[in-house]
Amino acid sequence: MRLSGDPAPATMSTGSGNFLLVPIPEYPPLDCVPHKTVKIVVLGASNVGKTALIVRFLTKRFIGDYEANTGALYSRKVTLDGEEVSLQIQDTPCVALQDEADGLYCQEQINRSIYWADGYVMVFSITDHSSYRTVQPLYQHVRRIHPSGNIPVILVGNKSDLLRARQVETDEGEALAASLGGVYFEASARENHEGVHTTFLHLCQEVVRALGGANGEKRRGGLHLARPKSPNMQELKRRFRQVLSSKGKSSTAL
Repeated sequence: MRLSGDPAPATMSTGSGNFLLVPIPEYPPLDCVPHKTVKIVVLGASNVGKTALIVRFLTKRFIGDYEANTGALYSRKVTLDGEEVSLQIQDTPCVALQDEADGLYCQEQINRSIYWADGYVMVFSITDHSSYRTVQPLYQHVRRIHPSGNIPVILVGNKSDLLRARQVETDEGEALAASLGGVYFEASARENHEGVHTTFLHLCQEVVRALGGANGEKRRGGLHLARPKSPNMQELKRRFRQVLSSKGKSSTAL
């Protein structure tokens, strides 16, 4: 799969790492291919590397630290199996298990993203078993929103470079992916762009096959929710000023 013109994200170097200040710019809607669109949502618990995986896929770069995720939507024109399609990837805030009977907490924004998407990347960290336990309830939540039809899904165990801190074994990931009806990938957003690229490419191909089997029609059923929105420029400027202000205060305190 080839990405068309990948601009680098704006960053600021600080003593504590690099912070992504704005999302990767989207292509204008008119620049997208209208007849075929692949819509993917990336889901998972806190600090599993959802944003890092997306940025690594789109830019080949790794940035260590990020602002709290506000749920950006990234659009790209890509070539998939010789055909140009519009690829849209929705980042999401974290989901969390509740103490009572492992119930799942999802923001309404996540529910909208789940309804909107055609394919699902479920991410956990191999260094955090609690993030692994979040995946099964999360998949069941997706199923409640899409109670019928094929759901293209992959499971990604991120941070595969941190083998000494591993809490989830490879066979556990493979068993969980099989129970979801998907494929398991271990990836490192920090060290391996090719592995991340292969992961997203596989899901894109699964989505195209699923949409083709449905004659290009999106699945319907379950909740009827509005399309998720990408942050506007005023919000991005606000976040930019907020990061600069917080870093200025930290420098003054030193």
